[in-house]
Amino acid sequence: MASFDPNVPYNDLPALPPPLDEVETAKILKKCISSRVALAELRQAAELIPNSAVLVNALPLLEAKASSEIENIVTTTDKLFEFMDESDKRADSATKEALRYRTAMFEGARAVQKNALTVKTAISICQRIKDERIDVRSNSGTSLTRGSTGETIYTPPEGKQLLEEKLKNWEAFLHADLELDPLIRVAVQHYQFEAIHPFADGNGRTGRVLNVLYLVEQGLLDSPILFLSRYIISHKGDYYRLLLEVTTEGAWEPWILFMLDGIEETCLWTTDKIRAIRELMRHTANFIQQELPKIYSWELVELLFMQPYCRIANVVNAGLAQRQTASVYLKELTKIGILEEIKSGRESLFVHPKYIELLGGDENVWVYYAGVETQTAIEREAG
Repeated sequence: MASFDPNVPYNDLPALPPPLDEVETAKILKKCISSRVALAELRQAAELIPNSAVLVNALPLLEAKASSEIENIVTTTDKLFEFMDESDKRADSATKEALRYRTAMFEGARAVQKNALTVKTAISICQRIKDERIDVRSNSGTSLTRGSTGETIYTPPEGKQLLEEKLKNWEAFLHADLELDPLIRVAVQHYQFEAIHPFADGNGRTGRVLNVLYLVEQGLLDSPILFLSRYIISHKGDYYRLLLEVTTEGAWEPWILFMLDGIEETCLWTTDKIRAIRELMRHTANFIQQELPKIYSWELVELLFMQPYCRIANVVNAGLAQRQTASVYLKELTKIGILEEIKSGRESLFVHPKYIELLGGDENVWVYYAGVETQTAIEREAG
């Protein structure tokens, strides 16, 4: 292992791959099996939502919120959904930055579904998150410190040419002809990317996007719906400690097991979240059909879950009604308690509070609308 001094740029950061016997231990290989099962169950659960846009709109926003929170960029689930189209200039800076994270994930997912994940992908993701032109840093003086004491705990490599060489090696490792499980590669590449620390800012958020994109590229996810930053927030101390121990002690096994635990736990939690969303969609459809049969359609129900802060224009653009009728639909849904109308500037927003509460809560539960019979014909429509 290369010598390490936290106050000296770690230019001797070892190239990938690490010794395979250190990253393919019996414990790691066993953990890969259960993590893969959890990923497969997540994919299957996502396929049971009739319209995938429901999940693609919701779950990456939660990931964006959590990942930004790790960097002390704090917004709320409500604000994210209110301004989710990113066109409203009234959003505060933290919300705008979290929404850019979501957009970066979407754009990256489209890119890796067509082409391999590359250094260029990482640069474009960071540029989108920061909303400025970003390149591999050439400045010196970058260091990571312990917040409580100000003590320097890591100084990443310096020199643009050296950083570009290490990034080229990182990229080659992602697609090298090695018999190495993709889940192990996710953990290894994430450590390496964060250790290289190639950008002046945005490395953490970019690295967390790359984790999900690699799983999409490898066919382990169909879309970027893995809410992994939630796990990192819950175990933030362990996350940073284990990253550093790879550097200082070459401790690959604890780090990789941590990441595999995170993938598995997050998959199980997200699968439960998806099931709760699906059940709430069905229940909401039943309630609307019972209370407002003349305006009911499954497409309207889907829209309420794709746009939890719904505008009249959303109903019109979905082809469900002309403007005046769309307004009537939303106001009728407000009367029966599905939606709440709020003023946002000159327009009205119709909020879906039960869904917002489900998305923003740790517990994947929700309260029934009163007097609704479940298990109706709606399920046949929803498939």
